Amino acid sequence: MGLLLILFPLVMAGLALILPSNRWRPLLLPVTALAHSTLTVWILLHPSERTYNESLILDPLGALILLSVTVLYLFSSFYAVGYLRQRMERNNRVFTSSFQAFISLLSLAIWSHHLGLMWVAIEGTTLVTAPLIYFNRSPKSIEATWKYLLVGSVGIALALLGTFFLAYSVSQGGEGTTLALTDLLAAAPRMSPLWLKSAFILLLVGYGTKMGLAPMHTWKPDAYGEAPGVVGALFAGGVTSGAFLALLRIYQIVNAAGQGAFASRLLIFMGLLSMATAGVFMINQRDFKRMLAYSSVEHMGILALGVGIGGL
Repeated sequence: MGLLLILFPLVMAGLALILPSNRWRPLLLPVTALAHSTLTVWILLHPSERTYNESLILDPLGALILLSVTVLYLFSSFYAVGYLRQRMERNNRVFTSSFQAFISLLSLAIWSHHLGLMWVAIEGTTLVTAPLIYFNRSPKSIEATWKYLLVGSVGIALALLGTFFLAYSVSQGGEGTTLALTDLLAAAPRMSPLWLKSAFILLLVGYGTKMGLAPMHTWKPDAYGEAPGVVGALFAGGVTSGAFLALLRIYQIVNAAGQGAFASRLLIFMGLLSMATAGVFMINQRDFKRMLAYSSVEHMGILALGVGIGGL
């Protein structure tokens, strides 16, 4: 069932590319959302369905985020049908396909217990959400899309480098292991502290960029401001949730290695900086969607602060 949760939206995304009718393509969105919601509930009610292999495991933390994302996607899909019906002058082929591919890749990121696979899934969400920002095809929307791809790609590249550092810290500790979360947690006490700390800094900046933590938040106001409102909802509750979960996975490893205090200090700093930055820029903001973007920056700061103070 777990694989079906990931593969079904991907198949529907391919179908959206094939269907010729601008009128009928949006109807695929609620079909995908209802199927995804049904599969999610089934998996949550049957714990035996939550483990596929050591790389795909839905733990309680992932289950909570998957449920919230599924509910968000369900409502967003029904709203998107009405929105696209009012925008029939725009070809919605790429929009509807990307909209469905997004929930597939986000589900993969949430399920993933392998840091390499998780990175691939989160990078995939970056690529499939870029066309959603560009839907209006205006000069400002292409600028927002370009900024989103540029800043997001730098962030995800730093996250990849941090993943390499994390793997190297394992080898420095004399361990031979995979990037599966269970193996990393077991090997954590013997990791090299220097390389582990370096890895956490890079991963915090990398996945923090996807979350929209300051000062890596610069893509958010433009993306939220130029994208359709329903896309902003996916960013606020979907993209950020996947990146936050990835950051929590890394925090678990660092904490298991006995470096939790170091990670907590960085999270508290980033959280406070994000909250302060959002507060300053929100004061004179008159555009409602850009205001919501800064509100999201603040919320991500609160999450980082909460983890930094209270842990997991």
